[in-house]
Amino acid sequence: MSPVLDPVPAANLPLAALAPGKCILFGEHSVVHGGPELVAAIDLYVQVGARAPGSTGATTAVAPNPYLRRATERFWSGRPPLDLTITSRVPRSAGLGSSAALCAATVALMGAATGGLSRPELARRAFEVERGAQGVGSPGDTSSVVAGGLVALNAEVGEELWSVSDGGREWSVRRVADPGWTWVVGYTRVPRSTADAVRAVATRLGRPDGPDLLRELRRVALEGIRAVGQEDRTGVGRWLGENHALLREIGVSHPRLEALIEAVRPSAVGAKLTGAGAGGSMLALPQTGKEVETARRIASAGGVPYVVRVEPRGAHLVGSLATAGSLPGDDPDDGAVG
Repeated sequence: MSPVLDPVPAANLPLAALAPGKCILFGEHSVVHGGPELVAAIDLYVQVGARAPGSTGATTAVAPNPYLRRATERFWSGRPPLDLTITSRVPRSAGLGSSAALCAATVALMGAATGGLSRPELARRAFEVERGAQGVGSPGDTSSVVAGGLVALNAEVGEELWSVSDGGREWSVRRVADPGWTWVVGYTRVPRSTADAVRAVATRLGRPDGPDLLRELRRVALEGIRAVGQEDRTGVGRWLGENHALLREIGVSHPRLEALIEAVRPSAVGAKLTGAGAGGSMLALPQTGKEVETARRIASAGGVPYVVRVEPRGAHLVGSLATAGSLPGDDPDDGAVG
């Protein structure tokens, strides 16, 4: 069994679990309507630590946080409350999977403390928590941060990992080989709401031209997934651009996203918004050797750049809080380029 499919083992408190953030390469929004999607786990992390009540250390209140509240209600009900500590390198409301990583890490440590759980079950529970808190969405984000690497939803490629069902709809989750490229993310500094964007897109796709747009979104996502599988950088750049044009057409771009995408054109083979849009972040595939230049162009245009790579491991335990240490990279701005 590959490392990403190893189960979360049983373990005793105190515990810490680590989960990566994510970037959607192709297919956001259409995946909610059954279309294909390609998502990458990236090397920005969220760590959640848990102690028994009364232990010393920072405490995070569960009640105000909808994700922690949902996780506790579903998977910690009837047990003594936990003292939780959260450390994050994933900017919030940026389209980079902060909520998915929080859900996956929290559910992983709760599962470990109650006897362990399989990797597919962790993916299903993490999605249940995120979907329950947001009310909308697909399991692409949570499956990617649980599995690590590149995962495709609703695309007949690669090795099947698991399936996730919700409300009569089922998504297949499959492994896609990582070509090993470096990507650059640009955060606009404009926070956005996934739930609001998903609902707005549903309204937009309800117009007369909605079915045609959805078909195009699906087609472009499949072409992009194939190009990644063939390690075709030029093709991937083309499909990134076409995917972004369609996302702009359905109304989820933003002037700050457009400015950052325009800024990286001289040094990138392609770029698009990533995530729900309407703010949040964009993603660029740099020309070979121009990763730092691409990051600097984002910074010069007013964004926050992160040079990222695909994180292969996915959510996992990192030992007790006494031995977990800091997140990967000691610099709080690790991965960012000013």
